[in-house]
Amino acid sequence: MAWKGTALEASVESVVAKGGGVGGGSAGHHVNSDVVYDACTASATSSGALANPYDRSLTFTTGMFRWPNYAGTINDSHFVTRDRMGRTMAFVARAVKDGLVTGGKAWGVGVEEGASLFVDRAGRATLSGPSAYVVLGDHQPEVAVSGQPLTYTNFKIWKLTNGQSYDFANRPTCGYYLRSVRAGVPDAGLYSGTPVTDCSSTPPPPGGSTFAEVEPNDSRTAANDISGLTFPATVTGDMKSASDRDYFSLTLGSGQTLTVDCAVPSAYDADLYLLSASGSTLTRSVNDGAGADESVTLTRTASGSATYHLDLEAYSGSGTADYACVVTKS
Repeated sequence: MAWKGTALEASVESVVAKGGGVGGGSAGHHVNSDVVYDACTASATSSGALANPYDRSLTFTTGMFRWPNYAGTINDSHFVTRDRMGRTMAFVARAVKDGLVTGGKAWGVGVEEGASLFVDRAGRATLSGPSAYVVLGDHQPEVAVSGQPLTYTNFKIWKLTNGQSYDFANRPTCGYYLRSVRAGVPDAGLYSGTPVTDCSSTPPPPGGSTFAEVEPNDSRTAANDISGLTFPATVTGDMKSASDRDYFSLTLGSGQTLTVDCAVPSAYDADLYLLSASGSTLTRSVNDGAGADESVTLTRTASGSATYHLDLEAYSGSGTADYACVVTKS
Protein backbone atom coordinates (compact mmCIF):
# COMPACT_ATOMS: atom_id res chain seq x y z
CA MET A 1 0.00 0.00 0.00
CA ALA A 2 3.05 2.27 0.28
CA TRP A 3 3.00 2.33 -3.54
CA LYS A 4 -0.35 4.12 -3.56
CA GLY A 5 -0.04 7.34 -5.56
CA THR A 6 3.40 6.48 -6.96
CA ALA A 7 4.65 5.99 -10.51
CA LEU A 8 4.48 2.23 -9.96
CA GLU A 9 0.72 2.38 -9.36
CA ALA A 10 0.31 4.56 -12.46
CA SER A 11 2.37 2.10 -14.50
CA VAL A 12 0.22 -0.87 -13.47
CA GLU A 13 -2.94 1.08 -14.25
CA SER A 14 -1.58 2.04 -17.68
CA VAL A 15 -1.11 -1.65 -18.55
CA VAL A 16 -4.77 -2.36 -17.77
CA ALA A 17 -5.88 0.75 -19.67
CA LYS A 18 -4.13 -0.62 -22.75
CA GLY A 19 -5.99 -3.93 -22.49
CA GLY A 20 -3.48 -5.84 -20.39
CA GLY A 21 -4.04 -7.67 -17.13
CA VAL A 22 -2.94 -7.52 -13.51
CA GLY A 23 -3.05 -10.12 -10.78
CA GLY A 24 -1.47 -11.54 -7.68
CA GLY A 25 -1.71 -14.12 -4.96
CA SER A 26 -2.04 -13.60 -1.20
CA ALA A 27 -1.09 -9.92 -0.59
CA GLY A 28 -1.16 -9.38 -4.35
CA HIS A 29 -4.73 -10.62 -4.34
CA HIS A 30 -5.66 -8.30 -1.46
CA VAL A 31 -4.26 -5.17 -3.08
CA ASN A 32 -6.43 -5.57 -6.18
CA SER A 33 -9.76 -5.03 -4.41
CA ASP A 34 -11.60 -1.73 -4.04
CA VAL A 35 -11.20 -1.71 -0.24
CA VAL A 36 -7.89 -3.27 0.78
CA TYR A 37 -7.38 -5.09 4.06
CA ASP A 38 -3.79 -3.95 4.52
CA ALA A 39 -2.75 -5.79 7.73
CA CYS A 40 -0.55 -2.84 8.62
CA THR A 41 -0.61 -3.53 12.37
CA ALA A 42 -1.24 -7.28 12.66
CA SER A 43 -2.89 -10.20 10.88
CA ALA A 44 -6.55 -10.54 11.86
CA THR A 45 -8.11 -13.87 12.78
CA SER A 46 -11.78 -14.75 12.35
CA SER A 47 -12.34 -15.21 16.07
CA GLY A 48 -10.67 -11.91 16.96
CA ALA A 49 -12.42 -9.93 14.22
CA LEU A 50 -15.86 -11.24 15.21
CA ALA A 51 -15.19 -10.61 18.90
CA ASN A 52 -14.26 -6.99 18.10
CA PRO A 53 -14.67 -5.72 14.52
CA TYR A 54 -12.65 -2.64 15.52
CA ASP A 55 -9.66 -4.62 16.77
CA ARG A 56 -6.31 -2.97 15.95
CA SER A 57 -5.61 -5.72 13.39
CA LEU A 58 -8.47 -4.55 11.14
CA THR A 59 -7.05 -1.69 9.06
CA PHE A 60 -8.01 -0.72 5.54
CA THR A 61 -6.76 1.37 2.63
CA THR A 62 -9.00 2.82 -0.06
CA GLY A 63 -8.28 4.62 -3.32
CA MET A 64 -5.52 2.34 -4.62
CA PHE A 65 -6.73 0.52 -7.74
CA ARG A 66 -10.25 1.19 -9.00
CA TRP A 67 -10.69 -1.61 -11.50
CA PRO A 68 -13.75 -1.49 -13.76
CA ASN A 69 -16.75 -3.51 -12.52
CA TYR A 70 -15.01 -4.31 -9.22
CA ALA A 71 -16.31 -1.54 -6.94
CA GLY A 72 -17.25 -2.28 -3.34
CA THR A 73 -15.06 -5.39 -3.05
CA ILE A 74 -12.72 -6.57 -0.28
CA ASN A 75 -10.47 -9.49 -1.22
CA ASP A 76 -9.29 -12.20 1.17
CA SER A 77 -6.94 -15.14 0.58
CA HIS A 78 -6.08 -18.65 1.87
CA PHE A 79 -9.77 -18.63 2.58
CA VAL A 80 -10.98 -22.05 3.75
CA THR A 81 -7.58 -23.40 4.78
CA ARG A 82 -7.09 -20.59 7.30
CA ASP A 83 -10.80 -20.28 8.18
CA ARG A 84 -11.15 -16.66 7.09
CA MET A 85 -14.89 -16.45 6.47
CA GLY A 86 -15.44 -14.84 9.88
CA ARG A 87 -12.90 -12.10 9.37
CA THR A 88 -14.24 -11.40 5.87
CA MET A 89 -17.68 -10.96 7.42
CA ALA A 90 -16.14 -8.44 9.82
CA PHE A 91 -14.37 -6.67 6.91
CA VAL A 92 -17.68 -6.38 5.04
CA ALA A 93 -19.56 -5.11 8.10
CA ARG A 94 -16.85 -2.50 8.73
CA ALA A 95 -16.89 -1.35 5.11
CA VAL A 96 -20.65 -0.79 5.27
CA LYS A 97 -20.66 0.77 8.75
CA ASP A 98 -17.71 3.11 8.09
CA GLY A 99 -18.83 4.20 4.62
CA LEU A 100 -15.79 2.72 2.86
CA VAL A 101 -18.11 1.69 0.02
CA THR A 102 -20.87 3.53 -1.82
CA GLY A 103 -24.51 2.47 -1.81
CA GLY A 104 -24.33 0.74 1.57
CA LYS A 105 -23.20 -2.61 0.14
CA ALA A 106 -19.86 -4.45 0.26
CA TRP A 107 -18.74 -7.70 -1.35
CA GLY A 108 -16.07 -9.86 0.27
CA VAL A 109 -14.21 -12.03 -2.26
CA GLY A 110 -12.43 -14.98 -0.65
CA VAL A 111 -10.26 -17.29 -2.75
CA GLU A 112 -8.99 -20.63 -1.44
CA GLU A 113 -5.39 -21.75 -1.64
CA GLY A 114 -4.62 -23.35 -5.00
CA ALA A 115 -7.42 -21.44 -6.75
CA SER A 116 -7.42 -18.45 -9.09
CA LEU A 117 -10.30 -16.14 -9.86
CA PHE A 118 -9.99 -14.58 -13.31
CA VAL A 119 -12.01 -11.40 -13.94
CA ASP A 120 -12.32 -10.49 -17.62
CA ARG A 121 -12.76 -6.99 -19.01
CA ALA A 122 -16.54 -7.45 -19.03
CA GLY A 123 -16.55 -8.07 -15.27
CA ARG A 124 -17.19 -11.84 -15.31
CA ALA A 125 -15.11 -13.73 -12.75
CA THR A 126 -14.42 -17.42 -13.45
CA LEU A 127 -12.87 -19.77 -10.91
CA SER A 128 -10.06 -22.20 -11.64
CA GLY A 129 -9.38 -24.41 -8.65
CA PRO A 130 -11.07 -25.63 -5.46
CA SER A 131 -13.38 -22.83 -4.29
CA ALA A 132 -14.06 -19.13 -3.97
CA TYR A 133 -16.74 -17.18 -2.11
CA VAL A 134 -18.54 -13.88 -2.59
CA VAL A 135 -19.93 -12.51 0.69
CA LEU A 136 -22.43 -9.67 0.37
CA GLY A 137 -23.40 -7.34 3.19
CA ASP A 138 -26.29 -5.22 1.94
CA HIS A 139 -27.49 -3.50 5.11
CA GLN A 140 -26.07 -1.82 8.20
CA PRO A 141 -24.79 -4.16 10.93
CA GLU A 142 -27.07 -4.56 13.91
CA VAL A 143 -24.08 -4.18 16.25
CA ALA A 144 -20.64 -3.01 15.10
CA VAL A 145 -19.04 -1.08 17.94
CA SER A 146 -15.47 -0.93 19.15
CA GLY A 147 -14.89 -3.43 21.92
CA GLN A 148 -18.15 -5.33 21.35
CA PRO A 149 -18.83 -8.56 19.42
CA LEU A 150 -20.28 -8.23 15.93
CA THR A 151 -23.94 -8.89 15.19
CA TYR A 152 -24.92 -9.00 11.52
CA THR A 153 -27.85 -11.02 10.18
CA ASN A 154 -28.17 -12.53 6.74
CA PHE A 155 -24.89 -12.23 4.91
CA LYS A 156 -25.58 -13.45 1.37
CA ILE A 157 -22.92 -15.94 0.30
CA TRP A 158 -22.25 -17.35 -3.16
CA LYS A 159 -19.95 -20.37 -3.33
CA LEU A 160 -18.07 -20.96 -6.58
CA THR A 161 -16.52 -24.27 -7.55
CA ASN A 162 -14.12 -25.02 -10.38
CA GLY A 163 -15.34 -23.49 -13.66
CA GLN A 164 -18.20 -21.49 -12.16
CA SER A 165 -18.55 -17.72 -12.66
CA TYR A 166 -19.81 -14.62 -10.85
CA ASP A 167 -20.73 -11.53 -12.86
CA PHE A 168 -19.43 -8.41 -11.11
CA ALA A 169 -20.80 -6.15 -13.85
CA ASN A 170 -24.35 -7.46 -13.34
CA ARG A 171 -24.24 -8.76 -9.80
CA PRO A 172 -26.72 -11.57 -9.17
CA THR A 173 -29.64 -11.21 -6.78
CA CYS A 174 -30.23 -14.93 -6.33
CA GLY A 175 -28.35 -18.17 -5.81
CA TYR A 176 -26.85 -17.28 -2.42
CA TYR A 177 -27.18 -19.00 0.95
CA LEU A 178 -27.62 -17.05 4.21
CA ARG A 179 -25.41 -16.98 7.29
CA SER A 180 -25.47 -14.66 10.31
CA VAL A 181 -23.25 -13.63 13.20
CA ARG A 182 -24.80 -12.91 16.59
CA ALA A 183 -22.77 -11.51 19.48
CA GLY A 184 -19.60 -12.64 17.75
CA VAL A 185 -20.78 -16.22 17.19
CA PRO A 186 -21.26 -17.23 13.53
CA ASP A 187 -23.79 -19.74 12.29
CA ALA A 188 -22.60 -23.28 11.67
CA GLY A 189 -21.77 -24.37 8.13
CA LEU A 190 -20.20 -21.12 6.95
CA TYR A 191 -18.62 -22.68 3.87
CA SER A 192 -21.65 -24.43 2.39
CA GLY A 193 -25.39 -24.03 2.26
CA THR A 194 -28.52 -24.53 0.21
CA PRO A 195 -28.82 -21.65 -2.28
CA VAL A 196 -31.93 -19.50 -2.26
CA THR A 197 -33.67 -19.91 -5.60
CA ASP A 198 -36.73 -17.71 -5.03
CA CYS A 199 -35.34 -14.23 -4.40
CA SER A 200 -38.52 -12.27 -5.06
CA SER A 201 -38.51 -11.12 -1.44
CA THR A 202 -36.05 -10.90 1.42
CA PRO A 203 -36.25 -13.96 3.70
CA PRO A 204 -36.98 -13.32 7.36
CA PRO A 205 -34.12 -13.25 9.83
CA PRO A 206 -33.67 -16.64 11.54
CA GLY A 207 -35.69 -16.74 14.76
CA GLY A 208 -37.70 -13.64 13.86
CA SER A 209 -41.19 -13.05 12.54
CA THR A 210 -42.69 -11.40 9.48
CA PHE A 211 -45.43 -8.84 8.95
CA ALA A 212 -47.05 -7.74 5.70
CA GLU A 213 -48.49 -4.22 5.71
CA VAL A 214 -52.24 -3.82 6.09
CA GLU A 215 -53.77 -0.90 4.21
CA PRO A 216 -54.83 1.75 4.94
CA ASN A 217 -51.69 2.68 6.89
CA ASP A 218 -51.02 6.05 5.27
CA SER A 219 -50.84 8.10 8.47
CA ARG A 220 -49.52 7.87 12.02
CA THR A 221 -53.03 7.38 13.38
CA ALA A 222 -53.55 4.44 10.98
CA ALA A 223 -50.07 2.94 11.51
CA ASN A 224 -49.70 -0.84 11.65
CA ASP A 225 -48.63 -1.77 15.18
CA ILE A 226 -45.64 -4.15 15.02
CA SER A 227 -44.72 -3.97 18.72
CA GLY A 228 -45.78 -7.56 19.31
CA LEU A 229 -43.46 -9.11 16.71
CA THR A 230 -40.47 -11.25 17.59
CA PHE A 231 -37.36 -9.28 16.71
CA PRO A 232 -35.45 -9.25 14.45
CA ALA A 233 -38.51 -9.12 12.22
CA THR A 234 -39.13 -8.52 8.53
CA VAL A 235 -41.81 -6.02 7.51
CA THR A 236 -42.95 -6.02 3.88
CA GLY A 237 -45.18 -3.84 1.74
CA ASP A 238 -45.20 -1.87 -1.50
CA MET A 239 -45.51 1.68 -2.81
CA LYS A 240 -48.86 1.33 -4.57
CA SER A 241 -48.75 4.90 -5.88
CA ALA A 242 -46.25 7.71 -6.31
CA SER A 243 -47.70 9.39 -3.21
CA ASP A 244 -47.97 6.30 -1.00
CA ARG A 245 -46.85 6.37 2.63
CA ASP A 246 -46.67 3.31 4.88
CA TYR A 247 -46.55 3.79 8.67
CA PHE A 248 -45.60 1.22 11.31
CA SER A 249 -45.49 1.82 15.07
CA LEU A 250 -43.48 0.11 17.80
CA THR A 251 -42.17 0.78 21.28
CA LEU A 252 -38.57 1.19 22.38
CA GLY A 253 -37.33 0.99 25.96
CA SER A 254 -34.58 2.95 27.66
CA GLY A 255 -31.15 1.95 26.38
CA GLN A 256 -32.55 -0.04 23.46
CA THR A 257 -31.22 0.48 19.94
CA LEU A 258 -33.57 0.29 16.96
CA THR A 259 -32.11 -0.54 13.54
CA VAL A 260 -34.18 -0.67 10.35
CA ASP A 261 -32.67 -1.87 7.06
CA CYS A 262 -34.97 -1.66 4.04
CA ALA A 263 -34.29 -3.46 0.78
CA VAL A 264 -36.07 -1.41 -1.88
CA PRO A 265 -36.93 -3.01 -5.26
CA SER A 266 -35.79 -1.43 -8.51
CA ALA A 267 -39.39 -0.46 -9.42
CA TYR A 268 -39.32 2.70 -7.33
CA ASP A 269 -37.36 5.05 -5.07
CA ALA A 270 -38.58 5.12 -1.45
CA ASP A 271 -37.28 7.06 1.57
CA LEU A 272 -37.29 5.97 5.20
CA TYR A 273 -38.07 8.18 8.22
CA LEU A 274 -38.08 7.42 11.94
CA LEU A 275 -40.56 9.64 13.78
CA SER A 276 -41.36 10.36 17.40
CA ALA A 277 -44.84 9.72 18.80
CA SER A 278 -45.72 13.34 17.98
CA GLY A 279 -44.50 13.03 14.37
CA SER A 280 -41.13 14.80 14.63
CA THR A 281 -38.43 13.39 12.36
CA LEU A 282 -35.67 11.89 14.52
CA THR A 283 -33.55 10.43 11.72
CA ARG A 284 -34.01 9.59 8.06
CA SER A 285 -32.46 7.77 5.11
CA VAL A 286 -32.99 9.31 1.66
CA ASN A 287 -30.59 7.57 -0.71
CA ASP A 288 -31.18 8.63 -4.30
CA GLY A 289 -32.30 6.32 -7.09
CA ALA A 290 -34.76 3.53 -7.77
CA GLY A 291 -33.75 0.39 -5.88
CA ALA A 292 -31.53 2.31 -3.43
CA ASP A 293 -31.75 0.64 -0.01
CA GLU A 294 -32.44 2.71 3.10
CA SER A 295 -31.30 2.28 6.70
CA VAL A 296 -31.79 4.13 10.01
CA THR A 297 -30.72 3.50 13.58
CA LEU A 298 -31.51 5.17 16.89
CA THR A 299 -30.74 4.49 20.56
CA ARG A 300 -33.26 5.62 23.17
CA THR A 301 -31.35 7.35 25.98
CA ALA A 302 -34.33 8.69 27.92
CA SER A 303 -35.87 6.71 30.77
CA GLY A 304 -38.96 4.59 30.30
CA SER A 305 -40.37 3.49 26.96
CA ALA A 306 -41.92 5.41 24.10
CA THR A 307 -43.73 4.87 20.82
CA TYR A 308 -41.92 5.44 17.53
CA HIS A 309 -43.16 5.41 13.94
CA LEU A 310 -41.48 4.09 10.83
CA ASP A 311 -42.54 6.02 7.75
CA LEU A 312 -41.66 4.63 4.31
CA GLU A 313 -42.53 7.12 1.58
CA ALA A 314 -42.61 6.85 -2.20
CA TYR A 315 -40.21 9.43 -3.62
CA SER A 316 -40.55 8.54 -7.29
CA GLY A 317 -42.20 5.68 -9.10
CA SER A 318 -44.50 3.01 -7.70
CA GLY A 319 -45.35 -0.64 -8.17
CA THR A 320 -46.44 -3.91 -6.61
CA ALA A 321 -42.90 -5.17 -5.96
CA ASP A 322 -42.37 -5.57 -2.22
CA TYR A 323 -39.85 -3.73 -0.11
CA ALA A 324 -38.53 -5.71 2.88
CA CYS A 325 -37.41 -3.97 6.07
CA VAL A 326 -35.49 -5.91 8.69
CA VAL A 327 -36.33 -4.35 12.07
CA THR A 328 -33.97 -5.11 14.95
CA LYS A 329 -34.09 -4.09 18.63
CA SER A 330 -31.03 -4.68 20.78
